[in-house]
Amino acid sequence: MHLAVLPEERAGRDPSGACVADDAVTLDNAAFAARVRGAAAVLRARGSGPGDVVAVMLPNRVELVVILFAAWRLGAAVTPVNPALTADEAGFQIRDAGARVVVGEAGAELVTLDVAALAGPGSTGVRQAGVDEGDLGPAVVDDTALALLIYTSGTTGRPKGVMLDHANVRAMVDMIVAGLGLGPRDHSLLILPLFHVNGIAVSVLSPLLAGGRATVAGRFRPETFFDVIERVRPTYFSAVPAIYARLTGLPEHDRRPDTSSLRLVVCGAAPMPAELIERFEQRYGVPVVEGYGLSEGTCASTLNPVAGPRKPGTVGLPLPGQRVELMDAQGQLVTDGPGEVVIKGPNVMRGYLGRAEETAATITDGWLRTGDVGRFDDDGYLVLVDRIKDLIIRGGENLYPKEIENALHAHPAVLEAAVVGSPDPVLGEVPVAVVALYPEARATAEELTAHCRERLAKVKVPVRITLVDALPKNPVGKIDKPALRGRPAPAG
Repeated sequence: MHLAVLPEERAGRDPSGACVADDAVTLDNAAFAARVRGAAAVLRARGSGPGDVVAVMLPNRVELVVILFAAWRLGAAVTPVNPALTADEAGFQIRDAGARVVVGEAGAELVTLDVAALAGPGSTGVRQAGVDEGDLGPAVVDDTALALLIYTSGTTGRPKGVMLDHANVRAMVDMIVAGLGLGPRDHSLLILPLFHVNGIAVSVLSPLLAGGRATVAGRFRPETFFDVIERVRPTYFSAVPAIYARLTGLPEHDRRPDTSSLRLVVCGAAPMPAELIERFEQRYGVPVVEGYGLSEGTCASTLNPVAGPRKPGTVGLPLPGQRVELMDAQGQLVTDGPGEVVIKGPNVMRGYLGRAEETAATITDGWLRTGDVGRFDDDGYLVLVDRIKDLIIRGGENLYPKEIENALHAHPAVLEAAVVGSPDPVLGEVPVAVVALYPEARATAEELTAHCRERLAKVKVPVRITLVDALPKNPVGKIDKPALRGRPAPAG
């Protein structure tokens, strides 16, 4: 079944069944399908049709999910825009994507805006309720049609548009449903941003395709998060390591929150330290299923098996339907590693929009080059060593920051840690660390340095450890290492 017909299929099968909800609205299958038809009529009235792109610049809310399916019904693609972007940043994405329509907010009303009017004064919108549906006709069903344009975070320049067609998205969603064992009883709580493919694929499309439902949470606040869990009663949610760190760092209370509805939680976007997984599981009694992937692979390529064995410190086994291998610097596949992680499968992107050279450099002979260095353990589980670009070369010695970060995370006071290279006039680069501690925890930089000396070779021990209240994050929630590299060294 093509995802464009999913709303109508669910409505026909179980019209009163729960579908999507947020803090303001709860829609059953019939109501959701009706909303999708109404939004499709608005988009069509503004000129959207097959092959067009609809930009959506909204915070997480049900309307964003509605617009996603409405555009697909018309044969159009969607590019989700982070609503926190500046006008220049958002404008770049909208123009680069060639969006015909932008869906955003004006006050409390949902509106559609012409892209040409976005930057101009006095632009006006068309309200959703003011357009007649007419005869929309059947949904456009084309697996080769572009479904999503997901823009990378742009840490090395202007963001690139990752082109994912419907075949990519459907293959990925099928893999997630199978990998997590999702079914009609599953209920996801969406807390990741919907401008990222993880939020779309894992927390919205997968439960809906499996016959379950999704609740779109508002802004994540660790101090009220478990109140939401107790009220909504989801069976799973997907998050990034920074969220699990903040939840694990909450003050202890006499009453443990009721997490009995959760059968698992998912971690992606960045490797999660094994120590953090253990602390979360012991405190909240919910298994953490860690996976690995990237936008260019439509979300996920490996997953720790839900039924086990789960191996913290790894990102699991390749998902069925994908090949995950290691490649050396000469472009040859290797078995012993470490090597660059490369991926092949129906989930691999079509390419970067309008960037043929960068696409050719990223996809070679059908292999998606991830830029991640990894190895396989004896059981075939993937262990990520680090990012190629994060490699620190100290006097000719290759250092992987993740190994140093793992050593820091082994200290019970360490909540988050990041290691980057700092210029050195003699050695070229030396490792420096930035560390945030758990609330109420106590540790000095000297104590942490001594801790590292017990676990690491001398060349790997950070020459400087800086303690901060919190590490900077990018919009997806990953630790922002480029920002850390740009920080001046502390005085003294």
